[in-house]
Amino acid sequence: GGAALDVALENKPQQTRELWQSAFGLGAQVGVLLPFSRTQESEADELGLTFMAMAGYDPREAVAFWQRMSANKAGQAPPEFLSTHPSDQTRIRQIQEHLPQALKYYTPSK
Repeated sequence: GGAALDVALENKPQQTRELWQSAFGLGAQVGVLLPFSRTQESEADELGLTFMAMAGYDPREAVAFWQRMSANKAGQAPPEFLSTHPSDQTRIRQIQEHLPQALKYYTPSK
């Protein structure tokens, strides 16, 4: 990756090298690191949904929670591809997909 770019640019002017290195860094951030982080967040949401159900909390309430969070942001969130977290809409969809599994662990607390 970065080392190969350095070798390829070693005979280029400093400004050209800096431009390409900046572009490479941005590409790595947007193309590799951010999607990885969003995947981890989605996995944490799925586990959290199951754990809340096991603790006696209704996992269906997670959908309403994220709908309220989304409404409070009023469209001020960055585009998902520039974020470390899934968008609220993606989270809501994923939670709805995982609800049947989480509900298997849900017994209302008394």
